[in-house]
Amino acid sequence: MMTCYTGMLLKACMDANPSLTTYLDIVERAFGNKWRIIASVFLNTELYLVALSLMIVESENLHKLFPTFSIKHGGGATIISGRKTFVLITACITLPTMLLTDLSILSYVSVMGVLSSLLIVGSLISIGISKVGFHTQGGQLWNMSGIPTAMSFYIFCFASHSVLPSIYVSMRHRQQFITVLMISFLLTTTTCLVIAVIGYLMYGGGVQSQITLNLPTSEAGAKVAIYTLLLIPITRFALLVTPVASSIEGHLPQKYQNRSLIQRAVRLVILASSTLLAYFFPYFETLVGILGSIFIVLASFLLPCACYIKLTHSFSAWSCKLVATLAIMVFGVLAGVLGTYTAIVDLVNH
Repeated sequence: MMTCYTGMLLKACMDANPSLTTYLDIVERAFGNKWRIIASVFLNTELYLVALSLMIVESENLHKLFPTFSIKHGGGATIISGRKTFVLITACITLPTMLLTDLSILSYVSVMGVLSSLLIVGSLISIGISKVGFHTQGGQLWNMSGIPTAMSFYIFCFASHSVLPSIYVSMRHRQQFITVLMISFLLTTTTCLVIAVIGYLMYGGGVQSQITLNLPTSEAGAKVAIYTLLLIPITRFALLVTPVASSIEGHLPQKYQNRSLIQRAVRLVILASSTLLAYFFPYFETLVGILGSIFIVLASFLLPCACYIKLTHSFSAWSCKLVATLAIMVFGVLAGVLGTYTAIVDLVNH
């Protein structure tokens, strides 16, 4: 509800200043060019880390399907085994998409994301009915120490605000934006809650950060869920890092810009760095916690509220809307601080 509301605040900022067409335009108009640069760094870092999380998801689920697979030397000695093998395989599978300069094909495939989510939910329900059963396997229903991590995970699902202004501008019937926004966030919320409830009823406290890692791979429904999930990183990785690559290219000397060789080189460097991080940093839960508590809290809670107050001069008089906006900012700060602290503690413990 709060992130849907802050999406509406971004629309209000654009309605008040029709010249604003992007998220960064809103930030710059509110706080100047310095904050535009800071916001750009945060948004690009967010996209990069989300792409990194997809690579970790891909490698972990491939390892779930093929737990004994390894890369061996000619003499039979194992060189790389376990999850790390699939990090390298994922990089090789993703490599062709990083060499494309026209990503229109991938954008059409990525539209299948909604259908993929529904297919995964359906597969989980079928496994619960036919194999595992919907009965709690143990564990606390309410664990106070786990709330910051759970909140960061939940916030992670609503990392869309950076593209909302562009969607609003591109709509043929802009008056329908609020309706589209509410339906989208309602579907996202419902899907997250359904998967959370299913995961708890099936595995209780033993449910992992990715429920597909709990599924019995001997079941057809589990294979459908895992293979469907495997398709998402392959089609999304290049789309996610393209804005990051474009931002890097924009800071290169003019003579090196708009050259296909340079564009591909930048994308390959991004892929290589992501592969190294996924290889040595396999902590998906910690990564998502950092993303949710720092980057998404800033982009989806704090900046939209701050920009709205500044651009619409709402601070000049108290109102219910101003109080609600300030309350969301307070919640964002608390969630960010607690989530970041928990993620750092988890990382140190690892």
